[in-house]
Amino acid sequence: MTLFFQLLVNGLIVGALYGVVAMSFVLIYKASRIVNFAQGEFLLIGAWTCWWLLTSWQLPFWLGFPITLVFMLIFGVVLQVVVLRPMIGEPIISVIMVTIGLSIVFQAAMKWMFGVFAKPFPPIFAHATMDVFGLQVQTVYVVSLGISILIMAGFGWFFKYSRLGLAMRATAFDQQVAQSLGISVRQMFAMSWAISAMVSAVAGVTVGVVNGVSSALSFFGIKVFPAVILGGLDSVIGAVVGGLIVGVLENVAHYLDSQWLNWGNMYEIAPFYVLIAILMVKPYGLFGTKDIERV
Repeated sequence: MTLFFQLLVNGLIVGALYGVVAMSFVLIYKASRIVNFAQGEFLLIGAWTCWWLLTSWQLPFWLGFPITLVFMLIFGVVLQVVVLRPMIGEPIISVIMVTIGLSIVFQAAMKWMFGVFAKPFPPIFAHATMDVFGLQVQTVYVVSLGISILIMAGFGWFFKYSRLGLAMRATAFDQQVAQSLGISVRQMFAMSWAISAMVSAVAGVTVGVVNGVSSALSFFGIKVFPAVILGGLDSVIGAVVGGLIVGVLENVAHYLDSQWLNWGNMYEIAPFYVLIAILMVKPYGLFGTKDIERV
């Protein structure tokens, strides 16, 4: 039972990270109706940037991490303006193919710049683990949980009370109406990509500190996709709930597999099984908006 509770706590913490990255997915989709298949590469670029600042420039983590977030914010804006803005008005499938192409390009660029082998972060915390209710948990996971909660609360406040957040919600609801009210749709698109890139970097650095930085980090974006679909592709709350569900499912499946089933791959595929089961009952996800069209 100690192992089970250990995995449950780890699942909730990792699930919070999934939820944060899933919110980034949803943010871009709500603003521009684009499914960003390069989301995992945002994690990879953020992690490599922070690693480079800490190892090559010998910056302390408290300074290198904020610089990484600022860089990713600018990177997201430049990417949207240079690559994706010219695609406005094109078929959605064309834009999605561009994001897939960006994913391949970013993967190749990171391998060319930093190599193909995993590289560890320098020690950041004085103690690698800490005691949480009698369980040993990675210190970086506990810190990331706090950061994830702050990001989720920040998202809630941003979209409910800030002028820019309300403008983004209006753009997501109807671009033509938002533009007629004086809202710059192009600016909202750029801001959504910038926030998405910056938030994804937080998860990338967290996972990189624990497991090292390598190209495998980009698969985090694929693992988050079931959380996005599970919660609802256009629901921020659904993204958080879906992330927590997938995080817990992965670890519970790992526990069942290691103790009884011995199949060897339940950790990877369990979320997709549950995803299929839920979509058979609720095709739009747990919190997704149903599209009703008159024929």
